[in-house]
Amino acid sequence: MNSFTKLSLFVFILIFISSIQLCIAQSPAPNSAAFQWPEGKKMALTLSFDDARLSQIDRGIPLLDKYAVKGTFYVLSENVSERLKGWKEAIKKGHDIGNHSFSHPCSANYGWPVLNQLELFTLERMSKNLDSASSSIKTLLGVDTFSFAYPCGLTFVGKGIETKSYVPLIASSFETGRLWMSEAANNPQFCDMAQLGGIGFEGKSFDEIKELIESAKREGKWLILVGHEINGQELATLEMILKYATDPANGIWIDHVRAIASYVREKRGEARFVKSSSNSSSSL
Repeated sequence: MNSFTKLSLFVFILIFISSIQLCIAQSPAPNSAAFQWPEGKKMALTLSFDDARLSQIDRGIPLLDKYAVKGTFYVLSENVSERLKGWKEAIKKGHDIGNHSFSHPCSANYGWPVLNQLELFTLERMSKNLDSASSSIKTLLGVDTFSFAYPCGLTFVGKGIETKSYVPLIASSFETGRLWMSEAANNPQFCDMAQLGGIGFEGKSFDEIKELIESAKREGKWLILVGHEINGQELATLEMILKYATDPANGIWIDHVRAIASYVREKRGEARFVKSSSNSSSSL
């Protein structure tokens, strides 16, 4: 092959690679604004709460019930036991009960005790932890859990080169997995149901939350808000969110995670999630 032929081939390869890169760059991203929410709504909004704190039963759920809004509560069975009657009533009123693990393992960086540090967990141990939580919730409340929230919003076990994601474990065991302290709402055309973004509303004013809602509305997204304690400012902010979201003029579909996830799956042409022994975490 002479030098001219080599040069021509090199130029051709460069042009070919550049063309591919240009096509990729110009390919439109999934357009959430084009997603059709039900009844002409412009976005979806979910209120979710972690840990089964007492203030959720004492103040949060009565407030949601006042506005006929269903929330998703990712519970710890130990805390559920302290208000068992209240949680059973919450289920009767249509609230979604989710799994938040049995022991709430978290990173050593958060000051967690050695026996409950994610860095010392394996996938097998996490699987058993999740199964224990599901079994305990079933025993206490008589319901299966389809929704999951990652404790501390962390999705790993192990450390260094031994680190492993347990997202696949969640994807096979639950209809949804929700993160925490995320930076954006969920694009319904693209979002990974096993890693739904969740944004905390604690310590925020209603004006701050309204900005998040309006941004999600402009883009046709699904905003999942996350709370823990419902006291003082959080209680006041929560009521203002409920007033705003339930005003038909604002075009917001507000419902729990399961309802919205099921709708999104259907619109995307995905199979309906079915809880069975084949997708139990114990099978991994």
